[in-house]
Amino acid sequence: MQQNPTKTITLLGSTGSIGTQSLDVARMHGYRVFGLAANSRVELLARQIAEFHPAYVAVVDPEAYDRLEAMLAGQPDAPRLLKGPEGLRQLAAMDGPDVVLNAVVGIAGLAASLAAVESGHDLALANKESLVTGGHLVTDAVRRAGVKLLPVDSEHSAIFQCLQDAHAAKRLEKILLTASGGPFYGMTAEQLRGKTKADALKHPNWNMGAKITIDSATLMNKGLELIEAVWLFGLPEDKIQIVVQRESVIHSAVQFADHSVIAQMGVPDMRIPIQYALTWPDRLPSPVPELDFASMTKLTFGTADEETFRCLAACKKAIRKGGLGPCAANGANEEAVRLFLEDKIGFLDIGRLVEGVVDSDSFGGDYTLADVYECDKMARSYVLSHI
Repeated sequence: MQQNPTKTITLLGSTGSIGTQSLDVARMHGYRVFGLAANSRVELLARQIAEFHPAYVAVVDPEAYDRLEAMLAGQPDAPRLLKGPEGLRQLAAMDGPDVVLNAVVGIAGLAASLAAVESGHDLALANKESLVTGGHLVTDAVRRAGVKLLPVDSEHSAIFQCLQDAHAAKRLEKILLTASGGPFYGMTAEQLRGKTKADALKHPNWNMGAKITIDSATLMNKGLELIEAVWLFGLPEDKIQIVVQRESVIHSAVQFADHSVIAQMGVPDMRIPIQYALTWPDRLPSPVPELDFASMTKLTFGTADEETFRCLAACKKAIRKGGLGPCAANGANEEAVRLFLEDKIGFLDIGRLVEGVVDSDSFGGDYTLADVYECDKMARSYVLSHI
């Protein structure tokens, strides 16, 4: 088997944390980049264009699109530019790549995921909101198209790696979904009351964007990952146990019918799961250092405190309700995190608002893509009317 096959990728969300690390992997292995997409960081996007020479580039923000268009004016090898959310979807659907990697942040990534899958592309998914807000839409589309859905989140990649033995996967009994615990692990609600944006953005192990770092501090990120795991691996919420693993060395584990446990370990570097999604089923040399067992003195384990961190409790309620419950939780969280980052609400208000919207309706039943967007709009309105 060829050890380093040529591969062509389209990368959505190229200027974010996952996007830039994905390009590290592409650079190391000489992968061709067919398309890039970003929201507004056009200075970085222009540098990526100069290095990787994509054929197409989508810019979601209209003003940023205009700036990039001016920057590239007169360049004979400039890519064709696509504009707005429709441009993002158009790029995701284009023939050309072997795989589309969706690293867009938030519900904005859902339509692009569907476009990629419905066009027959394998989807490497870092946009957890695609499954959180539209789980049955995405998984149904994957089944109809006969494509592969490859998880990029470190935890879901770990589970995916542990289940590569198809026979063993049939005997899966429980998922052990690990969490770092974030910067506030072990604190009480009273201790959390005065925590600021600067406090919440100090993650102990991972270098991530602002939104996902706040989600880690509230444990919302772990709640979203639990919902995502339900859709990816077919286990109910009560068969997914959240385990705090402070060192972020064990990225998740699975337990089988005989109660044996298999875990995936590695340094806390997102380029490992990104690369596995791009190279699956092969494993190639990576830009990541190896795990040094000689220097490890301990691995610790704890329990996630959902009584204090209400976002996690809200996500469990939401997936039990089913239907659009997870979409409502996600929409409320996105709006609440935006307000927190703008210093308009307190840290504990995020969990209060997310749980409030989940408790506000039953949310069950089938839904369409239009229903997803309507539910998201409702959840954001709920937040703004309850601050």
